[in-house]
Amino acid sequence: MAVDMKRQIAEATRTLLVEKKVKKLTVKDIVEECQITRQSFYYHFEDIPSLLHWILEQGMEQIMREARSQQDPEAALRYFFLMAIQASPYIRKTIASNYGDEFKQLLKQQIYRMFEQAVEEDELYGNCTQMEMKLLLRYHSQAILGLLEEWTEEDTRNLDFIVHEVYLLMTGGMRPSS
Repeated sequence: MAVDMKRQIAEATRTLLVEKKVKKLTVKDIVEECQITRQSFYYHFEDIPSLLHWILEQGMEQIMREARSQQDPEAALRYFFLMAIQASPYIRKTIASNYGDEFKQLLKQQIYRMFEQAVEEDELYGNCTQMEMKLLLRYHSQAILGLLEEWTEEDTRNLDFIVHEVYLLMTGGMRPSS
């Protein structure tokens, strides 16, 4: 039952940010939207940043489960991009809210963690030191965040090319042209 209530609260938050375009998200708005008491909100979440953290964590876990079911790592990366593009309206609205800075930090942490998990599971960068691997993970997660932040319709049309090139960059397969 608790997870269902958490999902209801998360859905109310998404509705407020995306459909009702609330810029200043408050607990009062959320509890009114999902018709619960403030006590119920605080029973499930410490505050709005903890709610946003839970939403991101649940979304990333879902993406990781689905990505693992893809035929290969490049297809998993493509799936990640597709989910990020689909979630972009929610992400942009949340960043534009009064919790934008906290959300951006949480997003960075979650994407880094997701790539870290993928690297461990696929045993990538095995010949790197721990320090080198952390640098590569920071670099790639920030680069992908930057790409997604500036994403355009043209990028969507060229998704397969972009995914392939990013995959080559991440796996060391890109070679300079002659």
